[in-house]
Amino acid sequence: MGSERIKYYSTNLKSETVSFREALLKGLAPDGGLYMPSAIPLLDRNTLLSLHELEYHELAYTILRHLTGDEIDEKVLFQLCGDAYDFDIPLEHVTARRYIMRLDSGPTASFKDFAARMMSRMMQYFLASEKKSLTILTATSGDTGSAVASAFHGLENIRVIILFPIDEVSTMQRKQMTTLGKNVNIIGIRGKFDDCQRLVKSAFTDSSLSHLPLSSANSINTGRLLPQSVYYFYAWSRLRKHSDEKIIFSVPSGNFGNLMGGLIAGKMGLPVEKFVISTNMNGEVPEFLGTGKYTPVVPSVNCISSAMNVGHPSNLARIIALYGGIMNEKGEILRQPDMKAMNRDLAGISISDKDTGNTIFECFSKYSKLLEPHGAVAWKGLTSYINDHGISADQLSVTLETAHPAKFPEEIRSVTGIDPELPASLTGLDKLKEEYIVIDKDYENLKRILLEI
Repeated sequence: MGSERIKYYSTNLKSETVSFREALLKGLAPDGGLYMPSAIPLLDRNTLLSLHELEYHELAYTILRHLTGDEIDEKVLFQLCGDAYDFDIPLEHVTARRYIMRLDSGPTASFKDFAARMMSRMMQYFLASEKKSLTILTATSGDTGSAVASAFHGLENIRVIILFPIDEVSTMQRKQMTTLGKNVNIIGIRGKFDDCQRLVKSAFTDSSLSHLPLSSANSINTGRLLPQSVYYFYAWSRLRKHSDEKIIFSVPSGNFGNLMGGLIAGKMGLPVEKFVISTNMNGEVPEFLGTGKYTPVVPSVNCISSAMNVGHPSNLARIIALYGGIMNEKGEILRQPDMKAMNRDLAGISISDKDTGNTIFECFSKYSKLLEPHGAVAWKGLTSYINDHGISADQLSVTLETAHPAKFPEEIRSVTGIDPELPASLTGLDKLKEEYIVIDKDYENLKRILLEI
């Protein structure tokens, strides 16, 4: 049987606790907060040590059944995991005990596939059993949109509406969303990702839209976070030398859902030495860790690691809650978290575009490893942390490569002089017809569309 049923509470603490199913299908809490598990189960030592014997889908089942309890039948959950995870997760050795975990082998060549595919299957399971329909409304700064569009494409009882900043996603990322059609609707916003995210949150809290069955598929939805905890266990289980070896992860961070997945893994018992928060020039969180004062970056800085161009990450409210604090949706800290504990577990580093490009060049020329901009931010963050703190070469450390380099051909070509080879999942996009609309960043424009579609 699964673990005892876990309740989910809102980070704003003004809504009732709900089941996992309700948190998944609602997306955002009625009070505008984000759902968090009221308790995070601790894996027993035998379970933790047995993970290296499991295939990825089996490992995912083992972790997720502890987080979903008995809300999904165990046999069904096992089948959902097997269906969702039918692709490789390469762990590439670079130097000493440093590795790259490539999370880009899924159907949209992005780490977002790990969360979106599992979430879509869990949503479909609950909706089908209740004969209900749902509208997914989500914002993307890049890969979330394509992963969500792919994961939900063709599902009869789920309609998808995705908002993206018209000038801040790559051509490849846009075409992965805009060439699908059917139940997938794409809207370009004349603004920043933070504007897209604000519009989505406004729709969720608009009482005049209460008759619409809305949910979200980006990382404001707790259903996105839980599957993202799995690959941290996978990396450690494959690379550890002994049962108590601790690992450092460098996580490229924009909206901080990826990091939040790692923190959940840590709370479940994964032996993590440090999470290095590697951001681009939107360095509001590294600044917060250093000063204890949080100031969003408005407007967000446009960097070549475009999916991380987030001036106020939604999931920071969850991270602060995890450490005993309270942050509202505006970014105001109502109760300060335990900064000492946060700095014990986390290290924040902001990386410039110049250093990002130099890192792509250096990794390619020195190690024959091709990184895309987000993975380069993570690698630079890791090496800076290791060098600044005199970390031993024997320390196990892993950076997360979150998208295939072929998604950023212009940046790769300008730095290395080569064209990254297209994976099968990205071939032929240039020949497909795009369908999307473009609107201003005014909420009434979005509201009208939601009522008309």
